[in-house]
Amino acid sequence: MQSANTASNSSTVSDSAITYIDMHPPRHDVVKEVLAGFSGAQKVLSPKYFYDERGSQLFEAITQQPEYYPTRTERKILTDNAGNIADLIGQNITLIEPGCGSCEKVRLLLNALQPHQFIAMDISAEFLLTATNALAEEYPSLDITAVCADFSQITALTHRLNDSKNEHRRVAFYPGSTLGNFHPGAALDFLSTVRQMVGSNGGLLIGVDRHKNAGILDAAYNDAKGVTADFNLNALTHINRLLPANFNNDTFSHHAFYNSAQQRIEMHLRSETKQVVDCASHAINFNANETIHSENSYKYTPEQFCALAQTAGFKVIKTWSDCDDLFSVYYCAAQ
Repeated sequence: MQSANTASNSSTVSDSAITYIDMHPPRHDVVKEVLAGFSGAQKVLSPKYFYDERGSQLFEAITQQPEYYPTRTERKILTDNAGNIADLIGQNITLIEPGCGSCEKVRLLLNALQPHQFIAMDISAEFLLTATNALAEEYPSLDITAVCADFSQITALTHRLNDSKNEHRRVAFYPGSTLGNFHPGAALDFLSTVRQMVGSNGGLLIGVDRHKNAGILDAAYNDAKGVTADFNLNALTHINRLLPANFNNDTFSHHAFYNSAQQRIEMHLRSETKQVVDCASHAINFNANETIHSENSYKYTPEQFCALAQTAGFKVIKTWSDCDDLFSVYYCAAQ
């Protein structure tokens, strides 16, 4: 997740509640990445740019929409199986959550898991600090570290963990089917990086959305209240502030659909007119109906995910699913 915070990399601040580590990428890296994404025949924008403070709030609102089944389904799976999950994982671990958001789902497990330490990782500094400070008030005895970083910083975080001489077993918690945002090749790279982070005796608890009827998926990403549309368009507002740029949200629209052949939801921002947008003093031309591809959300069958996990160095130990087989949670052990 991305933040407007442009502080330099790898600074650490401690207070009575949490330890805060800023590993946010510098602004010039952001500008380079965004402009590179706009230079191809199909313009693309990383989904991490959804997540400034408002974007994080909008995503939380999406999870409350009746069409959006993944969050409530995964929440029920975690709640119903928290004891079983804790028995498999064990207590007194270092629990690490990349892309932690509001830390809502980890709350469903903390009483059962009783970890030694919780490391919350997110790219929106404001949202991260709000979430982790609230968690610290609820769990005053829990050692909490808040890391402002995107997923590309996991290797750097791994080095910090290795240098800290913390010998507690590491388990990554990756709920919300966020793995689907990665192209399958990038998903493999991500899981392999997580495998390195948790080490040879570590584990991974992960939520993965399943391949299913296209109508259910199309509705989930086109809610009647238009919250997902606002969330998609907010990425342009965020880019305006970061680069800066002068996108006019009124001249773009939300477009989302399920690509059955690729087993993925595609989200796009469609230009409603021919226009030129200034991005960090670079002119970006748009034709009418041209799109920025802002997100993929791949869906996996259990067999597909198990094969992916194994290639990344994990073995699926246990799978939990809802009664309608909409969503699955997997516990994987490093191998």
